[in-house]
Amino acid sequence: MTPDEYVEAVLDLVERIPPGRVMSYGAVADALAERSGRSSARLVGNIMARHGGAVPWHRVVNSTGRLPPGHEREARARLLAEGTPLRASGVDLAAAGWSPEGEGTWPPEERM
Repeated sequence: MTPDEYVEAVLDLVERIPPGRVMSYGAVADALAERSGRSSARLVGNIMARHGGAVPWHRVVNSTGRLPPGHEREARARLLAEGTPLRASGVDLAAAGWSPEGEGTWPPEERM
């Protein structure tokens, strides 16, 4: 998978996160690791910072549920509107975490 294809795969996966649910940067990286040969939460974070404006970026948090740095207020408002379980420090990952496994074909066949 080329770097551009990896960016597309990350954004495609983030678009599939349902309202009220979240994934961590590491979970996104892990979900794509087998077919991409990459597994870096930091790389996913960089992709979201550079290219994530058109996808539900607020549904991607760090491994402890903290909201995207510099966008905490807007992310919290969006997550509250979606009914996402929150804590004072961010998202309740145990209640709101989501995985693409068991959610039909992953990756989507038309994009393979």
